[in-house]
Amino acid sequence: MDLRKLKTLIDLVAESDIAELEVTEGESKVRIVKSSTMPQNQVVMMQPASAPMHHQSSPATAQNPAPSAIAAAPAAPELQGHIVKSPMVGTFYRASSPGSPAFVEVGSSVKEGDTLCIIEAMKLLNEIDADASGVIKQILVENGQPVEFGQPLFVIG
Repeated sequence: MDLRKLKTLIDLVAESDIAELEVTEGESKVRIVKSSTMPQNQVVMMQPASAPMHHQSSPATAQNPAPSAIAAAPAAPELQGHIVKSPMVGTFYRASSPGSPAFVEVGSSVKEGDTLCIIEAMKLLNEIDADASGVIKQILVENGQPVEFGQPLFVIG
């Protein structure tokens, strides 16, 4: 892969909200991951023969978020009320734009169908609606954080 293309891809990831980008060109494969703990990007170039080796390291990094998700799961039964879960993987936003007020706050009364948040996935903004009526008891995710499929987002009482 051309170094200018690689530099352009790195700049694209650095300047956007994209957390990870994977590009395959011919037999070359490039994966750029934006790390939240380090200001630099990680670039992994894989050749077809070395691809399984990198796939083995991916589950190890995926296991790091799993304990926190497992830790959150036992807390869920202790919560009283209806739990709204993420229907997709993406980035959680409490408002429609950075300057706008949040759709809901703790203590807000919601009806079934009211918008609770937005999850951005592949540059598409998806409104997540309440699937039950009640009062927002807890917001379980911070604004701008990545969420997984099935991850608890809100508790409605």
